[in-house]
Amino acid sequence: MSTSQSKIINDHIWSACDTFRGTIDPAQYKDYILVMLFLKYVSDVRKSHYDKYSKEYAGQEERIARKLEKENFVLPYIEIAELDQDGKVVIRDGKPVIKERFLADYYSLLERKDKDNIGELINLVLDQIENKNKKMLEGVFRNIDFNSEANLGKNKDRNRRLKALLENFSHSNLDLSPEKVSEDVIGEAYMFLIERFGSDAGKKAGEFFTPAQISKLVAKLALPKPGHRIVDVTAGSGNLLLRSVAEIRKTGSENFSIYGQESNGSTWSLCRMNMFLHGISSARIDWCDTLNNPTLLQNDKLMQFKTIVGNPPFSLKDWREKEMEEDKYQRFNRGVPPSSNGDWAFISHMIAIASELDGRISVVVPLGVLFRGGAEQKIRQAVINENLIDAVILLPDKLFPTAAIPVAILILDKSRTEKGQNASRKDIIFINASKRFVPGKNQNNLSDDHI
Repeated sequence: MSTSQSKIINDHIWSACDTFRGTIDPAQYKDYILVMLFLKYVSDVRKSHYDKYSKEYAGQEERIARKLEKENFVLPYIEIAELDQDGKVVIRDGKPVIKERFLADYYSLLERKDKDNIGELINLVLDQIENKNKKMLEGVFRNIDFNSEANLGKNKDRNRRLKALLENFSHSNLDLSPEKVSEDVIGEAYMFLIERFGSDAGKKAGEFFTPAQISKLVAKLALPKPGHRIVDVTAGSGNLLLRSVAEIRKTGSENFSIYGQESNGSTWSLCRMNMFLHGISSARIDWCDTLNNPTLLQNDKLMQFKTIVGNPPFSLKDWREKEMEEDKYQRFNRGVPPSSNGDWAFISHMIAIASELDGRISVVVPLGVLFRGGAEQKIRQAVINENLIDAVILLPDKLFPTAAIPVAILILDKSRTEKGQNASRKDIIFINASKRFVPGKNQNNLSDDHI
């Protein structure tokens, strides 16, 4: 697909957001748009496969159905039973009487766009898809409600908005079948939307979004290689993980494993869908609090990773530091950061999960990480004494829609420790890249040359 065709898809999906603009906060309506994009994609793929098998088996429906049922991702059929006047299921010959049977896909919903309960039907379709594909999607749609009066308005307004949303995705420009668009284009469309939502949502975007150019830079500096186990413990919508994968795929390799942790349920769902749309259905993304309840464990110990990327929430407050003085995973043996700034708590966790002799960390941090006193100074000194810091890179101001403060990328490398292959290196590289950016009205950016 050409760049111009990709732009047509992105622009058309973005225009679909008009359904909600002015009535719903961008931080909320992003979920509805991104879920609908996901549903349209899996529906178009299934439709394409059905057409292919229909030709192959000369329209023999039973053989076609068996073939579709064996695929890695399956769209099930939904059966709605007939109810009597008391609301009980009508039974005939010992079986429920089926009033309606339809495929759990976008096109079945489009046919029913004028129904008064269209919000309930969308929820039902998503629920059935999730149940049929639990390994990949379990829990992904639990945080999104297309029948929510609080988010989408009373019944009449809600139905109007959902009908418009379904119709917007029916445009010929949004044929997402594999014959028309590649998997890369779908994934990039998803990333495009997340970035646009991030810009629109302002400060609320920080919980799900790292700007594309920063993600690309962090991933390159992490030096991910084929065979690496890669993690982001504050995964957001998955940008940093996907940029790390892109670096490995440049070598022609698909040999990697992806892990993540995310505390926000809605954002966790976005990340899971994002992985799927980028062809990484085996990614393990856990919904958990990384600091207080890490779940990426092996034999009751923290899993170890070769490549760690991150953009933790800046200076997180009230992160329950009192409970970490006796941390069972011994992440804070250099000291416990103060409750007012959780930056070094995340960094300490990353150090603890970095592979002992060669784990590498590339993390975005506020500048206070480099100079604040007290417990943070003690931790920082211990990290320096252990020869863990490889580089500190000062970035320009205003790269984030969420914060105008200057930030840095901190590189830590376990290969520099006593038994590592780079133990002889004692230097720390400081790079001042604060003047290297493309100026913008509200937000600065990095070009590929700057990266």
